[in-house]
Amino acid sequence: VVSGFFLSSFYLPSVYFSFDSVDCFYREVLFGSFFRSVHSIGASFFFLFIYFHLFRGLYFSSYSYVSTWLVGCLILVLSMAIAFLGYVLPWGNMSLWGATVITSLLSAIPYFGSSLVEWLWGGFSISSPTLSRFFVLHFFLPFILAIFVFSHILFLHVSGSGNPLGINSKGRSLMFTPYFLINDLLGFVICFIIFLYLVVYVPFFQFDSSNFDEANFLSTPLHIKP
Repeated sequence: VVSGFFLSSFYLPSVYFSFDSVDCFYREVLFGSFFRSVHSIGASFFFLFIYFHLFRGLYFSSYSYVSTWLVGCLILVLSMAIAFLGYVLPWGNMSLWGATVITSLLSAIPYFGSSLVEWLWGGFSISSPTLSRFFVLHFFLPFILAIFVFSHILFLHVSGSGNPLGINSKGRSLMFTPYFLINDLLGFVICFIIFLYLVVYVPFFQFDSSNFDEANFLSTPLHIKP
């Protein structure tokens, strides 16, 4: 969130200036490269932890707690939407064609699909109004996500969490401190060291090479298929 605030301070949601504004932030602003790397790699780590949490829930049959599980599914879907919107904003070539392919899927909705796509684009193709809308949504949706996360934790405390034995945890719970706190802190420190290493030494390891080129409506990346 903090890195996103700094990025938004310099970002211009326009097909003419988006790519250059991100490039300028990375090259010219003090610690700009660091904050952009923190933002992009932080998003990758966020999804890594979400998938670990999801697979753990499947293994421990946490889906039996229906309300907690459904809210978790909403958190996953909303997180994907936020990540997709953020991926479009740098306005590289992969951003353009990724947005074109994904948003065009809505045209498959019967009767009003095509109209919905044009409404989302703000015209007959992706343009500056599209970027403005994506930027607003990318900024606003994390606050909605925070409400779902709070609800997820609330349902978890009400229903209890899954465990390897598959038994009801009520009446068998332990204090979080100090044992679980120390265990979690150890994992946090290890993950933070790996995260910091990636941010400083390999900040582009998860980037698509096509996104280093500015968006071009006449040049489709080779791995984008109709």
